[in-house]
Amino acid sequence: MVASVAALGSVIAASSCCLPLLPFVFAAGAAGTSAFVAQLRPYLLVLSVLLIAFGFYKSWRAKQCNCKPGRISTLLLWFSAFVVFVFIFFPQVIANLVADLLAGKS
Repeated sequence: MVASVAALGSVIAASSCCLPLLPFVFAAGAAGTSAFVAQLRPYLLVLSVLLIAFGFYKSWRAKQCNCKPGRISTLLLWFSAFVVFVFIFFPQVIANLVADLLAGKS
């Protein structure tokens, strides 16, 4: 029992010198991922617009069949449309807001 506790303690002690490296590894992974997603941005924006349009079509179609969509689903659809609109037409404003928020936490 003592040997297993000692082994666990030594693992924690040995990893304490490596733990400060984890944020750097995460940042490198995030940078690589963002470069990949930046190439896909036009396709993702088109897909977002198409899916929002499909949601509005389904909502309109439900009204035609006397099936009224719920308030929460209608609210989420409009909120999603607003978010997609903001991200399409104001990407630099969003980037500045995120940068200011992250700079404020440092």
